[in-house]
Amino acid sequence: MLIRRDRSLLLLVDIQQKLAPAIFAGDAAIANNVRLLAGARQLGIPRFVSEQYVRGLGASVAAIRDAAGDARFFEKMHFSCTGEPGVIEMLRATGRRQVILTGMETHVCVLQSAFGLIEAGFTVFLVADAASSRTAENRSAAIERMRAGGVHIVTTEMVLFEWLQQAGTDEFRTLLPLIK
Repeated sequence: MLIRRDRSLLLLVDIQQKLAPAIFAGDAAIANNVRLLAGARQLGIPRFVSEQYVRGLGASVAAIRDAAGDARFFEKMHFSCTGEPGVIEMLRATGRRQVILTGMETHVCVLQSAFGLIEAGFTVFLVADAASSRTAENRSAAIERMRAGGVHIVTTEMVLFEWLQQAGTDEFRTLLPLIK
């Protein structure tokens, strides 16, 4: 199954100030999230950003806030985004059923959100190079578990190229710097 720009939305989970410095390969994950936000913004794909307990973990890191543009931010206390009242309805209101999922930590909030989204009827694509945990072991175990549970594992470039579908267009030229 391919990702379709007119059927997908982007959901970033908890890439926050106090958590990000402790994340395995965190800088690379943040950079890939910035690329995804920029691509989604340029292509008109709905973008959502969760923040877990902002008082304790701080807001989203500056690079995410800067790249997010008019993305919809929401605070949560549940580990799963879908545990928060109104979130499933907010995502459903887009009319899109493919969720491009990224964030921190892969084995906690991202994993629980992925399974909650599947239970709610969404098709979930985890962007593996834009998601991480404090340890490589937890990240790997979460990816394996999600794959076994029906989550499609993809990379940032897979998402960008599937959103574009073809080369030689103005959109392709606009997004090319995100790919190079």
